[in-house]
Amino acid sequence: MRSVSFFAATRATAVLGTALLLAAWSTSNDATVKVLDATGRELGVLTLVDAGAAIAVTGTLRGLTPGVHGMHLHTIGSCDGASFAGAGAHWSPTPKQHGSANPAGSHHGDLMNLTVGADSSAVVKMSTPAGSLRGEQPLLDTDGAAIVIHATTDDYKTDPSGNSGARIACGVVSGS
Repeated sequence: MRSVSFFAATRATAVLGTALLLAAWSTSNDATVKVLDATGRELGVLTLVDAGAAIAVTGTLRGLTPGVHGMHLHTIGSCDGASFAGAGAHWSPTPKQHGSANPAGSHHGDLMNLTVGADSSAVVKMSTPAGSLRGEQPLLDTDGAAIVIHATTDDYKTDPSGNSGARIACGVVSGS
């Protein structure tokens, strides 16, 4: 007959194994982005997670100029250069143009405008119009992806970037 300690150890091992599997599953289904300004100062960390047929983007940013800024997912996982040109164009795996108000839009990487308060902070809680992190036509392909914040408001219609001005902050999307 087996002892009570054997059954307790077996149960504990099963519980630990299940917890490890759940932890591995949850971290493989999201991605993080450390957002930096042009001087390399960290503005905050955003989390991206698949949300049905879209990607949810959440987090808090601090140190941005108060006002409304365009924010987009870009095709390359690089924030090289002061203008962040290394991030490439907006993520658009389908032949669309920029913006929800554009009859030929929108890109998968189009996000809502980011409103930064007088205290230079913003709570980010938005999603893409379509797409997935790793599914069909994934954001996280071989050359990665980035989030870019622009200097001014996105008009949601002008191709290719909503007339949202210079790139003022960038973060490489990282996730396994």
